[in-house]
Amino acid sequence: MNAAAGQATGPRAQARGWRLLATRAILLAYLTFVVTAVGNDSRGASAVAGYVIVAAFAVGWLFVPLPVVLGISQVPGYRFWIVYAVLTALLVAELPFAHAQAFVMAVFLSILIAARLGTRAVPVVLALAVAALVVPVAVPSWHVSLGAAWDDVTPIAIPVVALMTFAVHQSLASSHALAEARAELASLAAEQERFRIARDLHDLLGHSLTTITVKAGLAARIGQADQARAIQEMTEVEALARQALGEVRAAVASYREVTLAGELATGRQLLRAAGITADLPRAVDDVDPAHRELFGWVVREGLTNIVRHSRARSCAVRLSPSSIEITDDGIGSSAPPGNGLTGLRERVAAAGGSIEAGPGQPAGWRLRVCLSPGAAA
Repeated sequence: MNAAAGQATGPRAQARGWRLLATRAILLAYLTFVVTAVGNDSRGASAVAGYVIVAAFAVGWLFVPLPVVLGISQVPGYRFWIVYAVLTALLVAELPFAHAQAFVMAVFLSILIAARLGTRAVPVVLALAVAALVVPVAVPSWHVSLGAAWDDVTPIAIPVVALMTFAVHQSLASSHALAEARAELASLAAEQERFRIARDLHDLLGHSLTTITVKAGLAARIGQADQARAIQEMTEVEALARQALGEVRAAVASYREVTLAGELATGRQLLRAAGITADLPRAVDDVDPAHRELFGWVVREGLTNIVRHSRARSCAVRLSPSSIEITDDGIGSSAPPGNGLTGLRERVAAAGGSIEAGPGQPAGWRLRVCLSPGAAA
């Protein structure tokens, strides 16, 4: 599971990083208000200085560490505050050249501080909003009246954007925590199964092997003095060994026995524990009896992969006399097929059927197995 997740995480994380970078680049379009203001309020060298400051701010915004914007993990505090201090200084430096419109840059500062501090960013966000409202009126040379200051959307945009950032931060954090909880559930389920097997094997073999050991030792000790009894003891040892071997074989056969109805019942419990809404058939009477064991393996593999890798909110299983389809609304997977899916392909091929596994429409993952009506079990 970890190997598959690791293989899928690299490309997925890289793609997510590029999407975030593109989103941040699109947000820079908001800085056109600052550029326009520099052109209107400054001339000559002053205008050039204003444009340079805007460009420096844009570069700093693009190269803010991704975890800060994503809001899930945190980078070292000193790195964030250095970047934040530089961007704040650029905002202050832009005021003489863009005047009131320079506070558009405060919108970007509110995004960063809300992603970093969450609700603790409220004082900073309010200070930025108040400054965007009061400073233009307080500087006489800018000729901004109080009414004009209220007409500007920037003082309102600063807290609104911060609130939206906080909501996105909470949503991402919840999704991250849910994914970790699901992975933990899958790990606990596997650990519980290992404990169950160890317990059952101990119960099956502990008494038998102890008895065999004692009787074999006794036969070795009395072999010279009482050969008849030694032979009797060894005969009983042989019988006990055969009995233990039969119990182990029965246990192994029991572990490998798969039924469609049983796998649906187990899968319903697994999905409920993982917080995934399940739409599973209540009966399997419509399925050809010759196909039920194979379809049981399909359900086991499909639902296990959904819990482990899909991050789905819901999944569904559809049955027909000779086909089964499992779908979910998760993220799919870019990882190479694992041993489970490879083994399932071998089972389906041996039964003369076909298997389709890939992205669903419009999203999620789809696993479908079809068998001919007369296929052998």
